[in-house]
Amino acid sequence: MKKLLVVIDMQNDFIDGALGTKEAEAIVDRVVEKIKEYPKDCIYATRDTHGSNYLETQEGKLLPVVHCVEGTRGWEIQEKVAKELSGAVVVNKDTFGSQALADMLYFETIGQDEVEIELVGLCTDICVVSNAILLKTRMPEVKVIIDASCCAGVTPESHAAALTTMQMCQCVIK
Repeated sequence: MKKLLVVIDMQNDFIDGALGTKEAEAIVDRVVEKIKEYPKDCIYATRDTHGSNYLETQEGKLLPVVHCVEGTRGWEIQEKVAKELSGAVVVNKDTFGSQALADMLYFETIGQDEVEIELVGLCTDICVVSNAILLKTRMPEVKVIIDASCCAGVTPESHAAALTTMQMCQCVIK
């Protein structure tokens, strides 16, 4: 069985920066421990990536909080997480979900009898759910797992709602 881990947007701006929350801060050490459970060649990560024109984009107009601007501290993956991700594939994405990641994992798993892809990270209710749905859409027979203890949402309520949505779309919540 092929088991992959995807670490979603564990960046400073989502932890203790522009869009940080105490819930996001609370999962950092659990995410680090989760990463240690996987071989380095089975780990992928995403990094929310915006330009200086963020406020001019549709997302910026709907969420007018500048964050994850490429090259800033907020864009960087949190230090402890980044250390454990050394050697992992990191995909920059300019929107919530990454079609490039879904395609990459699709081609990585062609010919595998059984595949599990586990997702952890931020934010459950935006980028984690978007990537989970993209993965299930691209690979409907792949088991997509979300470790709820290694995710945090914008609010505890929206975190719970996103977990319910992913479960309804046949993702496994643990």
